[in-house]
Amino acid sequence: MRKKAIQSEGLIEPAVRQRLLAGARELFAHKGYAATTVREIVQAAGVTKPALYYYFQNKEGIFLELMREAGARFESLLAEARKELGSVRERTLHLAERIYRLFLDQIEIARIGLTIHYGPTQGAPLVDFEVLHRKFRELIEQLVREGIGKGEFQNRNAKEMTWAILGAINIAIEVQLWHPELPIGNRGLVRILDVIFEGISKKDYEEKGEKKYETGT
Repeated sequence: MRKKAIQSEGLIEPAVRQRLLAGARELFAHKGYAATTVREIVQAAGVTKPALYYYFQNKEGIFLELMREAGARFESLLAEARKELGSVRERTLHLAERIYRLFLDQIEIARIGLTIHYGPTQGAPLVDFEVLHRKFRELIEQLVREGIGKGEFQNRNAKEMTWAILGAINIAIEVQLWHPELPIGNRGLVRILDVIFEGISKKDYEEKGEKKYETGT
């Protein structure tokens, strides 16, 4: 009966689903999950409640779909990065640039996720945000260890080098989120990472004739 009812309103089409997601994304980002109502979401989408119930069942369902879609794009990006060729430095820089561009494209989702992850849950459904960060961290560390193994990077503590790279990416993202008037930007992020790579590059290190560090773990 519900399907027939919304079919008669012409609401079973991809555009309706996307309008619902877009409306919910903006409301969750600017009002918060708890303060956003189903009525506000459907008003923002220009549809009626049966359309939201058909596609997502309830507010929790539309929230979970927003998180699922963003997470799937992030995981797809990581999977593509694992297949890339080239030097470790080039691949890491390319990954950082793509992560930053994805963040800009999904900045409202990032704001929703970070607000809920680090603040009150607002009654939102449980989402394991940490799993994505862990996969990202593991990929960066894998690249760092590969760089050490290939002689691109100094034979130092891989985990500390990983945190240095992640720290630069995280800072660029957080500045854009909370201080958009002082953006680091994609080019700025690349320049910061270049400073880090110059510090851990084996070639630069040996050319300077500095004392080598012992192998880290």
